[in-house]
Amino acid sequence: MAEEQKTVEATEASQAATETLQEVVETKKQETPKQDPQEFLETFDWDKYEEGIERVDDTKLKEFESLVEENFVDTADAEVVEGKVVHMTDREAIIDINAKSEGVISLNEFRYNPDLKVGDKVEVLIDIREDKTGQLVLSHRKARTIMAWDRVNAAHDKEEIVTGFVKCRTKGGMIVDVFGIEAFLPGSQIDVKPIRDYDQYVGKTMEFKVVKINHEFKNVVVSHKALIEADIEEQKKEIIGQLEKGQVLEGVVKNITSYGVFIDLGGVDGLVHITDLSWSRINHPNEVVELDQKLNVVILDFDDNKSRIQLGLKQLEKHPWDALGDEMKIGDKVKGKVVVIADYGAFIEVAEGVEGLIHVSEMSWSTHLRSAQDFVKVGDEVEAVVLTLDREDRKMSLGIKQLTPDPWTDITSKYPVGSRHKGIVRNFTNFGVFVEMEEGIDGLIYISDLSWTKKIKHPSEFVNVGDTLEVEVLELDVEGRKLSLGHKQTTENPWDKYETEFAEGTVHKAAVSDIVDKGATVVFNDDITGFIPSRHMEKEDGKKITKGEEVEFKIIEFNKDFKRVVASHTALFREQEERNVKAAKKKMAAAADEAAPTLGDANSQLQALKEKMEADAKKK
Repeated sequence: MAEEQKTVEATEASQAATETLQEVVETKKQETPKQDPQEFLETFDWDKYEEGIERVDDTKLKEFESLVEENFVDTADAEVVEGKVVHMTDREAIIDINAKSEGVISLNEFRYNPDLKVGDKVEVLIDIREDKTGQLVLSHRKARTIMAWDRVNAAHDKEEIVTGFVKCRTKGGMIVDVFGIEAFLPGSQIDVKPIRDYDQYVGKTMEFKVVKINHEFKNVVVSHKALIEADIEEQKKEIIGQLEKGQVLEGVVKNITSYGVFIDLGGVDGLVHITDLSWSRINHPNEVVELDQKLNVVILDFDDNKSRIQLGLKQLEKHPWDALGDEMKIGDKVKGKVVVIADYGAFIEVAEGVEGLIHVSEMSWSTHLRSAQDFVKVGDEVEAVVLTLDREDRKMSLGIKQLTPDPWTDITSKYPVGSRHKGIVRNFTNFGVFVEMEEGIDGLIYISDLSWTKKIKHPSEFVNVGDTLEVEVLELDVEGRKLSLGHKQTTENPWDKYETEFAEGTVHKAAVSDIVDKGATVVFNDDITGFIPSRHMEKEDGKKITKGEEVEFKIIEFNKDFKRVVASHTALFREQEERNVKAAKKKMAAAADEAAPTLGDANSQLQALKEKMEADAKKK
């Protein structure tokens, strides 16, 4: 149907052109009565002429060509001509350029001008002199492009206002059709206030000012903001001249940031810092205001040239501390919401804009170090007792632990010295372990009171946080609120029995566990680890004991107080050597005693020798 309609419209346009041509010929006929071009047009057979069947007198042809040249545009010239809209369809515009026939232009080329109507004059360029249907095809877009740069340059030089059609969005701004040229409209140049919805401008026709032209890259930058800045500047000067501190003005929320709100005061912007929005604590300004909201603000301060204006919103209301009832006093119980938490405590809003601090030391009767996060979290509704109240400085301190009795009141009866209890390990230090006996009562176990036998460098080697330990109360300081505990005291001291088992001189068999600088260590059992000096590691064959070698050791020192055990392997065989030497000496002495003559025997021998000598003498 669309093709048929187009054909009908083209036929009507052709007939109109023919009628126009006939009128022109009639006019020429009246001026030159000797010639009859109208009759020539009506009787001339174009088909026979093209087929060469019928020839035309050359004089008549020249007369016809002359008439056409005088009255119609030469469609062969690639020049921009002015045409008139004579008819419009849903898709096309029929343009009369005073040629042999009217031309057709798609309405897409007039998107920038949605108000196009019959009778409007437009610039066109002949695109196709004759299409398949014999129709003249024109281009308004090409005509605009040819003339565009001249017009853009002229508008820039003369600072004229131009009309453009916003085609689409692009990165950082919009694309605008100005005289057929695609110009760039930066987002910051659309309006004097920040734009939140760029799409609302797509498809609109707006006025612009050409602010920059790059001839090398064929770039054009336009601004809509520049058109209204001049008026705003005058308005701004007038407003700034009337500004005074303390003045209350009506403004509109222009922009919201994490640190404050920008207010448009009618061409002049001011900032309400987040701390000046509300007497209560807020996390973000959008909790108090919203975009485009109208509100009254007070001028707090501004710089010398009034370019930075500081505004306030909460100052329009009475300070909450001034509205705080006189009936509140120290010792009163109050309820409030936790609004801020720090390591040292929590701030509680007991009334709108009125806060009190609960120090971490006032959260529990416990004395060991803890954080406020262990007790409360933001948003909790808590009850507390007013400890201090300073209306002049607008400060208040609160306490939670005061809501319960002080557990140290009857401490001497509950935890007497020597009594045994169970507690939970809550914290470590380098020197000991904090054990919670009950809420508010903590005791300290020094590292030396954890075990009778183990040498502990850090409490974490012996126990974990959260473990339950059996303890004995060693000392109690009521005034200092200190409780000294012991864990090893709950068991028998194994060194008492080891004093006999590992007494000096006793011999035990064990393997060398480690070699150290000045000797070696030997683990006799879970509790007893002995030290072997280097000079006591020598074996009977002259070699030294090696790591892992199992031999016998003799205890040469046992100290229960210092838990010190010293042993020796060398002492074993050297003692035997000494015993052997002593035995040999004793045996030799005994043998000597047996071989030595007695005094009686000597006298007998001497008497026998005398008698023999006397007998020998008689014989002689």
